[in-house]
Amino acid sequence: MSTPVHDDPLSKERSHLAASRSALRAMREDVESLDITDVTANWVNAAVLESQIEQRIKALADLSETPLFFGRLDYLHAPGAERAEGGEGERFYVGRRHVHDADGDPMVIDWRAPVSQPFYRASKKDPQDVSLRRRFGYTGGDLTAYEDEHLLDPAEAAATSRLLQQEIERPRVGPMRDIVATIQPEQDEIVRAGLAGSVCVQGGPGTGKTAVGLHRVAYLLYAHRERLARTGTLVIGPNRSFLHYIEQVLPALGELTVRQATVDDLVAHVEVRGTDEAATAVVKGDARMAEVLRRALYSHVTPPTEGVVVVRGSRRWRVPVHELEEIVRELLARDIRYGAAREALPQRVAHAVLVQMERAGEAPDDRVQNAVARNAAVKALVKSVWPQVDPARLVLRLLADADFLAEHAGGILTEDEQKAVLWAKPARSVKSAKWSPADAVLIDEATDLIERTHSLGHVVLDEAQDLSPMQYRAVGRRCTTGSVTVLGDLAQGTTPWATRSWAEALGHLGKGEAVVEELTAGFRVPTDVIAYASRLLPHIAPGLTPVASIRENPGFFDIRTAPNSVADVLGACRELLEREGSVGLIAADARVPELAAALAAAGIGHVGPGEETTHATRLTLVPASLAKGLEYDYVVLDEPRAVVDGEPDERTGLRRLYVALTRAVSGLIVTHATELPPQLT
Repeated sequence: MSTPVHDDPLSKERSHLAASRSALRAMREDVESLDITDVTANWVNAAVLESQIEQRIKALADLSETPLFFGRLDYLHAPGAERAEGGEGERFYVGRRHVHDADGDPMVIDWRAPVSQPFYRASKKDPQDVSLRRRFGYTGGDLTAYEDEHLLDPAEAAATSRLLQQEIERPRVGPMRDIVATIQPEQDEIVRAGLAGSVCVQGGPGTGKTAVGLHRVAYLLYAHRERLARTGTLVIGPNRSFLHYIEQVLPALGELTVRQATVDDLVAHVEVRGTDEAATAVVKGDARMAEVLRRALYSHVTPPTEGVVVVRGSRRWRVPVHELEEIVRELLARDIRYGAAREALPQRVAHAVLVQMERAGEAPDDRVQNAVARNAAVKALVKSVWPQVDPARLVLRLLADADFLAEHAGGILTEDEQKAVLWAKPARSVKSAKWSPADAVLIDEATDLIERTHSLGHVVLDEAQDLSPMQYRAVGRRCTTGSVTVLGDLAQGTTPWATRSWAEALGHLGKGEAVVEELTAGFRVPTDVIAYASRLLPHIAPGLTPVASIRENPGFFDIRTAPNSVADVLGACRELLEREGSVGLIAADARVPELAAALAAAGIGHVGPGEETTHATRLTLVPASLAKGLEYDYVVLDEPRAVVDGEPDERTGLRRLYVALTRAVSGLIVTHATELPPQLT
């Protein structure tokens, strides 16, 4: 005898999904129908309100392929209510955004709301007043399965959720997606950490650190929306390909206002057209350069040699040189920005004049002081004593003038280090100079010494292990009054200046008090793959805890000798393209052109990192230097030895190889014609 439809739990849940979608559509239509004709005072207010309404409409979009809710919580009692005997509980559906019906009653609760937290934290040991946790399975946008966990039933054995595992291992095509349905308790603790504190997350491959950082932004915007709307939020990634890969995560969660940038974007005061040798970049990126710049900047301040005479009407007012010297010494001692002190100097001189006026029986006011500060004699004094300095010209002179550099780097940089940063052929002007990325960071430091950099409410810094101390300083001054979430893996540091410890990095950021959390549970990388890659850890990051994969599916892993090299690589790509999901072909940068030509000749469609895959074109050809942070269902890794040899030193090369080996979510094929690095064998 068949179960009546109205008693079928799956049918009931599908009905609730349909009703929730209908309610969301009604919420969107309500916003679209708003008439602001008579509620704004002027066109500026109208434009602002229209923009806010547009953002709200976008946030209420119903994405057909994205489940509106993914879980359900049945409470024993109403959350927040006194737990009296026989009290009636409540049921909440947990989803990506809040949805309410026409009466304002919730149909879906935002995953960030406090009432949703037990979905991620409750357990049989600590049920948190939850009697049942239900997870839902979807095919496309259709609800096709559910799975119950009775947290108060001692007879029900604790087991790994099948739907949770399926969601973690679900093949993907296109950019990174959110993980709201699969957030684990240790991840949730980081996501919901308060806005006031800074957090550093050390996480190996597949531990979900990037997703945790993005979901933390979404949570903070939910919990502190008004404050962050004023101060702003920023996500910093290592390169454009990475930012393109993650750019859909926050919009899918209804957050549309978070800016994304690279460190190079932040310090783009000049056009970057040059590059540095590794040794030069290391010195330029050293934190000692900040003191060199400070010395060079303040060398422009010259003690006054004579007094200043201000003429007003028939009276002449003279400020003696010793008084001017005292004003300059006081401004230097205050340790304020160079530009702020320069603006204060004429006001201090004018104040000294006003004191004389008052002693003479006059009664000057603020207008008189401002007029004195603008007096030609006072302006001339300021120009000679505290001249304007252009930050790019300052750095240009340091890098082009050996004597100027030696004067201000003495006792800080060695002679060899000074020679390393000096240009072999000095540029004539700021515009003609072939600035390197490291030079741009120096200009940003100089700019901040002159004028304070705007600080944001919260900054997320991903793949942070690759930053130089000066780059950390550039990021840190953008959150001096806010907080930061630092994400990275010391084992994946692939720059010559990669950070040696998080304590050192956080110090350069100005966030030495940040809490360091370590994620060691691997959700994304198969057991055999992460175990193989972890052979490199003793050589690249001694003492770092290896990632322990918690995947029930061991995945697919194969190491193949490839005597025909390119032909064998193409064969491996064809083999993996027969499976469902995305495929990444990762190779040393120098081998990418040859492989691209071979793929084209063989008629195998592919895209580059940062370009979006489709169901028709699922293969991405990835230079090893751009693989960091990216994930694919299946990966073909071409010639590990070439990846190592493509870097300036072996340790950096082995770290690059570690990154390349850990990009696969479901399977990895390693092909090699040359011998594998001995650290792997």
